[in-house]
Amino acid sequence: MARKYLAFDIETATDVPGPDFNWRPHRPLGITCVAALPYDANEPTVWYAQGSEGEHAERMACEEARHVVECLGQWVADGYTVLTWNGLGFDFDILAEESGAFEACKDLALNHVDMMFHVLCDRGFPVALDKAAQAMGIKGKPAGMTGQLAPRLWIQGRYQEVIEYVAQDVRIALQIAQACETSRSFKWSTRRGTTGFMPLDGGWLSVRDALRLPEPDTSWMSNPLLRQTFTEWLAKA
Repeated sequence: MARKYLAFDIETATDVPGPDFNWRPHRPLGITCVAALPYDANEPTVWYAQGSEGEHAERMACEEARHVVECLGQWVADGYTVLTWNGLGFDFDILAEESGAFEACKDLALNHVDMMFHVLCDRGFPVALDKAAQAMGIKGKPAGMTGQLAPRLWIQGRYQEVIEYVAQDVRIALQIAQACETSRSFKWSTRRGTTGFMPLDGGWLSVRDALRLPEPDTSWMSNPLLRQTFTEWLAKA
């Protein structure tokens, strides 16, 4: 039986300088908006930072972030599987910090499907969401828009552009997950202009199961990404 996926993504509030998005020295980043898209819904559910009159605010208050955690937990209780692209190493780490709900976020993170982390554990390197969408013929992110640019636009008051961006990200993630589980394979566009391929005979793995995969051979890489880079925050909870 196909999983009841619920794609999830956040956008952060801090404009991190530099091209490499080295965000950890700048935390807490804050959250501006969140999107969640169940497989059986036409449109995502979106939460955004609000002031006392319902206006857009700079970042979510702790109570708002905690409400998101509670909603995700309820969806899981109802049988949905949370789905992300780099949710382990970013979205749930940030959400745990902003909500204070470390144990709940840790549980959600370990038991959800992070497609990018599964690819990292299997191949030894991550793949960008847009590169997967490109290879699979799925409409990607809006032209010129990135997660690093989103905080800057929010600060400028261009709220709807950021909300549309986070909504599109969950649509892309859900479509990729479903297409891959149908074909039992994952494809992406490589830097060399070829198409990468990874079999998915057993479907996407949860973070907990992906961590059980044997370490791939990364001896050909000069600076391979370690799994611990994505999991280290779990020790804090």
